[in-house]
This record gives sequence, structure tokens and C-alpha cells, in this order.
Amino acid sequence: MALPPEVLEENRKIRHLRMIVDLTCNVLHQGNLTLEEAYRLVAAAKAKALSLFPDKQDTYDLIIQPRFNRILQERFRRAFH
Repeated sequence: MALPPEVLEENRKIRHLRMIVDLTCNVLHQGNLTLEEAYRLVAAAKAKALSLFPDKQDTYDLIIQPRFNRILQERFRRAFH
């Protein structure tokens, strides 16, 4: 039984979001970024996430943003003290 087009599109957008978040996390962990560049990267990931799911700001704030914040704090520990 084939899935409805809306479900297929939602699944595609979820995969795209997962790829964006994973790639952003990897660059934050491994990239040679300044804190300002890291903030810009996170902002770009957020903008893309919200363009895929415009009505999910609260979900982004609860699930994805804390993940980015943890990485930023680990990576730029001195900037947060």
C-alpha cells in the first residue's frame, strides 16, 4: 500500500532536517570556527529548519536548539565563563 503524498513529503522534509542538524553538529564539533561563525551557522540551520516546518518554532526550541547550545558550550567553554 502506497503512502499518501502528504506523508511522503513530510518524511522527505524530516530527512532533510535531520541531515541539516547532523551536518551542523559535525561542523560545530570539528570545524575550525570562531564563536561568531558558529552562531551564524546555527542561525542558518534554524532558518532552514523553520522554512521546512514554519509552525514548529517551539519544537525547534525544545529539541534542536539545546543540542546546538551544548556543542557551543563544549567547544567555546571559555567564552561562556
